[in-house]
Amino acid sequence: MPTKSLQRWNEDGANVKAALEEKGYTVDLQYADNKQDVQNSQIENQITMGCDVLVIASIDGGALGGVLKQAKDAGIPVIAYDRLITNTDKCDYYATFDNYGVGKMQGEFIVSALGLDQGEKGPFSLECFGGDPGDNNAGLFNQGAMDALQPYIDSGVLVVKSGQTKFPDQIAITNWESKGAQDRMDNLLTAYYADSNIDVVLSPNDSLAQGIVASLLSAGYGSSSKPFPILTGQDCDKINVGQIIRGEQSMSIFKDTRILANQVIAMTDAILAGQEVPTNTTYHNGVIDVPSYNCEIQFANKDNWKELLVDSGYYTLSDIPGAE
Repeated sequence: MPTKSLQRWNEDGANVKAALEEKGYTVDLQYADNKQDVQNSQIENQITMGCDVLVIASIDGGALGGVLKQAKDAGIPVIAYDRLITNTDKCDYYATFDNYGVGKMQGEFIVSALGLDQGEKGPFSLECFGGDPGDNNAGLFNQGAMDALQPYIDSGVLVVKSGQTKFPDQIAITNWESKGAQDRMDNLLTAYYADSNIDVVLSPNDSLAQGIVASLLSAGYGSSSKPFPILTGQDCDKINVGQIIRGEQSMSIFKDTRILANQVIAMTDAILAGQEVPTNTTYHNGVIDVPSYNCEIQFANKDNWKELLVDSGYYTLSDIPGAE
């Protein structure tokens, strides 16, 4: 796993480890503090120690080719976990969610919330954020969202005052850091929204949304004269569910990591039993088409968060700040 600094990777690691151990596997779970050289070293050590399967949520999907050649030479199959491993033929399988669909769902949520699909003409102001350039998913999130939003930008219904829409050149936030998103939002508000309110912020995930909300609060948003903009997210982090409850964030894509963990188990079982590995799509990683499995996505908002996240057993009410 890439880092412990984001809630979702702690939950992913714990879910996968527990589910595999329940099936009788011995699991060595490592976190790399978002440092690619550390992750490469961890993988090398696991290969040397003699593992049967490698499950890797990469930091930089394009920086693993060398170390994975060692895995290939040792006959160790590799499952890419939620982040596609790119530019190598040493990636055997990929378990993920529909990452283009994540962005598309975020974009369609904005379209629906503003009533653009019902003929609302605005104009509405929009600013866009992107994830880490080294994460292959970040480009898919952005592509899905922009495919939904671009027609309205082109027609002038959505206006990006900064003019910054290009991923990764203009909108990417390195390492998905909340502080980076907060700093960029501060700059956007100062430069382009000193005399007007912003209507929409496209955020691909919850760590960026946390930084964006901090910036908005600092700028005085949250009153009747300065309402919070529509703000998207992803991962349903506990802090962000609280933000949704308070009206600071509009939605977050729910990627149930229990489902993803179960898919990794199904893949692992099939690989080691010499059976057909369950897949339902492929992703081209720049070299090969990687057999893949897309898990279902949903979104949480103020109307359904409790049913989706608490009643399902994913969280308890006490997990979520401000929940009742």
